Amino acid sequence: MTSDTDQTEPVAGRADGLRDLVLGARVVLLDFDGPVCRLFAGYSADRVAAELVDWLARLGLKELLSEEERVHPDPHVLLGAVDRRRHRSDLAADFEERLTREELRAVPTARPTAYADPLIRTWSALGVGLAVTTNNSPRVVAEYLATRGLLDCFASHIYGRTRDLHLLKPDPYCLNRALRAMGSAPGQALMVGDTTSDLTAARRAGVPFLGYARDDEKAKLLRQAGAETVVHSLEPVLRLLWEDGGARGHA
Repeated sequence: MTSDTDQTEPVAGRADGLRDLVLGARVVLLDFDGPVCRLFAGYSADRVAAELVDWLARLGLKELLSEEERVHPDPHVLLGAVDRRRHRSDLAADFEERLTREELRAVPTARPTAYADPLIRTWSALGVGLAVTTNNSPRVVAEYLATRGLLDCFASHIYGRTRDLHLLKPDPYCLNRALRAMGSAPGQALMVGDTTSDLTAARRAGVPFLGYARDDEKAKLLRQAGAETVVHSLEPVLRLLWEDGGARGHA
């Protein structure tokens, strides 16, 4: 159970730790579903997962999943399970394509994360390189960013899942792709993510990590996994950039 302080504090961890992370980054790698938006805000991920399980059942392949997996609300967990048991198969490819179609259907009702749009635009205006590193389909990310007028902020730096499904986070593959493409050393970058998979991928890539948690339970999971700095809102991150920009302007 979290304390009253945890419930009300916008930042868990040292305030100067947040400042160092944010102002020291020359490149920012953003997870998509969470820090940028809630993709399934109006199109239930639970329902998508259940429909995918039903599809496997119609194929007579429901036994591929454990009992726990069959009721899991995260379709990405199911995708990983199918790939592990039918690696590089047509079944895994079909499953991934079905999930991509469901993600695309969710885009029109996706809910922007509070302060994410102005934060992205501010980082871009300050010359910070931006990339999306996600387990979602890159087609979905590009479509969402286009609807928000944010696609140009990322240039071509959208690194989502590929047909090599074993390279999904927590594997650092998409982070390393972004770093190589942007010519950045890991220590000059910052990963903003909301899951322990994001944290693990960042650690493996050697990239500093900022946790974003929209509720206390997510924050608790990130802290228990070792995240030193977790924000409950992106507002303090945006405020730091504005304050630093204003200070430089008066220097």
